[in-house]
Amino acid sequence: MLATRLRTLQALGIFCGFAAGAWLGGAEAPIKLVNPDISPITVSLIMVFGVFLARWSVPAFIRGTSHVRNDVRQAPHLIVWAVLAGCMWAVANTLTIYAIRNVGLSIAFPLWNTNSLLGIFWGFLLFNELHYAGWKRWLGVLGGAVCMFAGATLLAIASSHQAAPGKAVLGIFAALGAGILWGTMYIPYRKAYLTGMNPLSFITFFTVGELVTMTVLAVVYRGATPLWHELIGAKQVMFWLMLGGFVWVIGDLFQQYATKYVGISRGIPLSNTNQLWGLLWGILVFHELRGGSQTVYAQVAGGSLLMALGAVAIALSSATEREHSSWQDAADREGQRYGVEVEYVRAGMEGKSFRNDSSARSLLDWLLILGTTALFVVLATMARLPQMEIGLGWALILAAAMLVLLSSCAISLWRTTRFR
Repeated sequence: MLATRLRTLQALGIFCGFAAGAWLGGAEAPIKLVNPDISPITVSLIMVFGVFLARWSVPAFIRGTSHVRNDVRQAPHLIVWAVLAGCMWAVANTLTIYAIRNVGLSIAFPLWNTNSLLGIFWGFLLFNELHYAGWKRWLGVLGGAVCMFAGATLLAIASSHQAAPGKAVLGIFAALGAGILWGTMYIPYRKAYLTGMNPLSFITFFTVGELVTMTVLAVVYRGATPLWHELIGAKQVMFWLMLGGFVWVIGDLFQQYATKYVGISRGIPLSNTNQLWGLLWGILVFHELRGGSQTVYAQVAGGSLLMALGAVAIALSSATEREHSSWQDAADREGQRYGVEVEYVRAGMEGKSFRNDSSARSLLDWLLILGTTALFVVLATMARLPQMEIGLGWALILAAAMLVLLSSCAISLWRTTRFR
């Protein structure tokens, strides 16, 4: 790959990581609008419905779903990996509901973002990331990891002041458990993108694992009849939860592109700037930590900032040409293992099209787009805001900032790779 093309793709991956942080950070905010009497399992199931719709309608809107068939023909083995990743995500997402309810949004975010540490480990061990990186880049990555661990520890201490008696430990373990599952989930991500699969194809199969796993969990845990009655009773908040799932998919899509172009050891920590967005939503919009002491504020703000600085240090330790050649070796190994065409693998790594890569939309694509839009409109007419104090002005400001990042990053992706 030409050095100029490599630098362009790495800059694009970094930009995608920042955009992912904003949208992943905003995705959990709608959970705060839900009555705490609704089971976390049910909350997670409704969110997954929104995720399922988004993971099919967004690719249909961007490029059409015809490219999915092309990717499946080239790398059918990745369907299994995508479904497995979706199963892990569904369990992790359920754990985040418990974490948010027990320790709050502004504290739970940084705790489960310790998934960055696992991302670094798996990237190095399995996919040749950081090989031949040089001591400066190793120092940036390891130093950033230490900062993130220190920040997570500081926030865990602060959580004991915010959580209800007896709930702090449960919230902490739920958040850390989600981090472990999400950190391991990135192995299928990297396998897919080293092999050449388009992120828009990967997420469509990913969501099958999400929906099936979450449905099984909900039915087993709640029972079919109680679950149905709870879903009917949650119709006034269903819009907010499904909207949260939809927003999460947009953030995750940017995260997928960051993972593709800068690797999991760098892309995941960078997208974990969502902790700062979670902190802003939690404090400015939902007034978390109100009435807390100056010490608590200092611990939460300092811990979040420390983790963010660690993530940035890791992200800025960009890959050299020599390290990128070791990524290519890993990609060639994956391609040979599963019998994937060399040209397909190379085109995927370089963000280029492979043969007749059509982006025409079919009737099915338009049905997905219009059907999803109509459903959200219907749910919006039934939605109600809870009786709680919300900083609407700050919510609008944060939402506007997210939209700016969305539009600018999407334009950059289109100009550079045509979303490949």
